[in-house]
Amino acid sequence: MTETPLPLAQPEDVHTRADWEAATAAVLRKTRKLSDADPDTAVWDKLTRKTLDGIGITPIGTPADLEGVQTSGRPTRAGAWDIRARIAGPDAKSLNEQALVDLDGGVTSLWVQAGPETDLTALLNEVLLDLAPVVLDPTGDPVAVATAFLDAFETSSYTNLHPDTNLGVDPISASLRVSTGSTNERADFDQLVAVAKLAIDRGIRGVVVDATAAHDLGASDVQELGFSIFVATTYLRVLAEAGIEPAVAADLIEFRYAATDEQFPTIAKLRAARRLWARVLELSGVSTGSTTGVEQRQHAVTSRPMLTKYDPYVNMLRTTVAAFAAGVGGADAVTVLPFETPVGQPDLFGRRIARNVSHLLIDESHVAKVADPAGGAFAVEKLTDDLAVAAWAELGLLETDGLDAFRVRIEDVVARREAEIVTRKRPITGLTEFPNLAEVLPERAPSEDGASVRRYGASFEALRDAPAASPVFLATLGTVAQHTARATFVSNLLAAGGIAVDVAGPTAGVEEVVAAFGKQAVVCLAGTDDAYAEWGSAAAAALREAGAVHVIIAGKATDWADDSAAMGVDALAFLNRTREKLA
Repeated sequence: MTETPLPLAQPEDVHTRADWEAATAAVLRKTRKLSDADPDTAVWDKLTRKTLDGIGITPIGTPADLEGVQTSGRPTRAGAWDIRARIAGPDAKSLNEQALVDLDGGVTSLWVQAGPETDLTALLNEVLLDLAPVVLDPTGDPVAVATAFLDAFETSSYTNLHPDTNLGVDPISASLRVSTGSTNERADFDQLVAVAKLAIDRGIRGVVVDATAAHDLGASDVQELGFSIFVATTYLRVLAEAGIEPAVAADLIEFRYAATDEQFPTIAKLRAARRLWARVLELSGVSTGSTTGVEQRQHAVTSRPMLTKYDPYVNMLRTTVAAFAAGVGGADAVTVLPFETPVGQPDLFGRRIARNVSHLLIDESHVAKVADPAGGAFAVEKLTDDLAVAAWAELGLLETDGLDAFRVRIEDVVARREAEIVTRKRPITGLTEFPNLAEVLPERAPSEDGASVRRYGASFEALRDAPAASPVFLATLGTVAQHTARATFVSNLLAAGGIAVDVAGPTAGVEEVVAAFGKQAVVCLAGTDDAYAEWGSAAAAALREAGAVHVIIAGKATDWADDSAAMGVDALAFLNRTREKLA
């Protein structure tokens, strides 16, 4: 019997690649991003965005994207992800209160920072250790922390620890965060083996591969992936030398990755990570599969570097997108960091909002109902493959060159990211775009958690931390309609550097500009090109005669202005020059 295909669209709704190119090109020509002479096929170059790894993210996917591509790395999680709260700070009693409130509010596991001096018995008081997994983040001696945790468990009334409990030893990632040398000391790996054996005895996990250690320093997605597989394979070798079978060792490990507000790269990164780890296990002779084999267990954490200290409420949007991407990407556990994390110790409100992000995604948006929402999407499958291939090459570099060379490659990525941020090709809402100089930051207790993180907007935050002592005089030339675009642009640009403006206008001539001038050292003219040609030079000369020492034009540079601010300007350099003149 011949099967009759079922058409999913009416004939008039079926379109070709050329149809899409023509329609898209028409829109780009209206916005002057394409000229009439450009072919329609140029839309791909115009709309394809390159990641910091040089991987292209196309505006849409096509079947041709999957020619010769291996589709793998599909999520293995069934149902809702584990909602994991971060518990970190010096006071065990207050941390216990936080933990109990979080657990009562729907958190299902705890990620606990602890040192040898931490009173884990007090911190974990009344925590149901058989129902709520605890993943340790040891500071200091990991063997001492693991032992203290197990001692605290022994004094409790519970007979078993949850099997997803993890003692959290990770010497290489810990070293990457705090030192500049390679981690090959035998003592570090002796601690790894000791903790692993404690975990095996208890029927729990013992090892974390914390790839956020690389991400927090500024690493790209490919570098984060390559680093995670390098660390994990190193641990497999060390544990095998200690007599622990690869399958047993692999089952001890949980991977931690950063989830950013770039949702498609995050989804693809988590899928690529599973593919990479499956390949390592295959080469190690370990069977994989959801029923009989070892699967990669993933803990996704919303990115610390993407968060901003200023306008921190925007962080709620960033972390929501990141958590969505983590869930779609198949993370087994997700930690949403509270929005005020860069400001200080999160309070009850911030923690409630953080855990409720996952509740909204799981219970109201039903994101976890589908096992692999991104599966089969041409663009995501292609991006997954590109990331996996590039990360495997990065693994080879790490195996050959070590961690010192890896740090150098991270610095190269940091420099390229910074170049995109300062030219505002990579905008940061609330910091480099639409800053609010009048905002009052929420008051929070100081916190050292994440102190070594390199936030993407750190350069601009440093300027905002020390606002300019005096404003720039902004002279708007012509009517509101004529000056608004450039006046708004330059006002936002100056505010991003902690520089306020005194606005005069609209003004209709040189005399009105000078009459409004308040003797500020720096002035900026904002108007149309026609206004500049007609009376911009005269206005600048008159303002200098009235006491201005530095004249800026909002727009392209001219011979009668000392500086200019236009699209693509190096914002950081411009702001520093302006602040020097104001001083």
